[in-house]
Amino acid sequence: MFSMTQAFPDAPVYTSLYEPLAVLPELASGLDVRASPLNRVTLLRRNHRMAMPLLAATFNRIHIDADVVLCSTSGWAHGVTTPGRKIAYCHNPARWLYQRREYTANGKPLWSAMAIAIRPYLVRWDRMAAASCDRYIANSSTVAERVRRAYGRDAEVLPPPATLDPEGERRAVLDLDPGYFLSVGRLMSHKNTGDLIRAFAGLPRCQLVIVGDGPDYQRLAASLPRNVRMLGPVGDDRLRWLYANCAALVSASREDYGLTPLEAAGFGKPSVLLRYGGFLDTMVDGETAFFFDSSDPTAIAGAVRRAAKECWSDRAIRENAQRFSLPRFEDRLRDIVNEETGVSVHA
Repeated sequence: MFSMTQAFPDAPVYTSLYEPLAVLPELASGLDVRASPLNRVTLLRRNHRMAMPLLAATFNRIHIDADVVLCSTSGWAHGVTTPGRKIAYCHNPARWLYQRREYTANGKPLWSAMAIAIRPYLVRWDRMAAASCDRYIANSSTVAERVRRAYGRDAEVLPPPATLDPEGERRAVLDLDPGYFLSVGRLMSHKNTGDLIRAFAGLPRCQLVIVGDGPDYQRLAASLPRNVRMLGPVGDDRLRWLYANCAALVSASREDYGLTPLEAAGFGKPSVLLRYGGFLDTMVDGETAFFFDSSDPTAIAGAVRRAAKECWSDRAIRENAQRFSLPRFEDRLRDIVNEETGVSVHA
């Protein structure tokens, strides 16, 4: 959503719940955020999943008087009403409706049970909301195919850009030598971080550094091999240093899109990735990344060994990353709005 607000800095942002302290400062700064009446309930603002039974009706009651509304949605925002044109930028059709096994596997049994109980109503609502949109955009080819299956709609693929500036401030992790492999992301079951750790247990000459927090943190940290280190969450200054000094990014996550390989590429660093999802849209096999076909530790270890021996082109990796830059994303998004309204909105 940050990239969308950059493209349209004067546009108000409508949402159901908004907790400024939980939002990145660069996202919250200067925005005209208009939250629904649900936002007055502190418990819901701090734990949005408790509002699930109320969100469909809440978004239906959000009426936006505009020529065009751009909905950044993974479940609800496409339900707003407007007399103008409505464009849905879809990060994924609602997981609790169309990917329930994955949603349950991510450790949310209470919310999964709630979603199952009201699923028939939500499916009807969701498909009516999708039908009310004039145009669909998807963040990856994988999500575009899910949009087609769920809604019978074609979606243009417009991958979001990496917004971590490689030229920004860097702060070193003082007791860490360059040349490690780096994993960045939330520590959840579908990220398969445990498989990465098991793979590196069989690669004693390679070091794995893991950045991020999440529900699996304590379990993963309980039994680490000597060549694996978990840093927890870090600020952007340390993250820049970590990207700049790694040998490659590695991820076995089943990502709908996956931003971290592009972040690494901005520093000229290759990636070692599961052959899945949005990774296939942004990375070039053998040029900017090596792929492995399953999260089996043996497959991961084999790809890591290949990457460690490869002579990568820093220039080629950076040039590929530029295909997904913020200015290109903003320009195409403005073009799409222009096509729907017939009014130029270029800055």
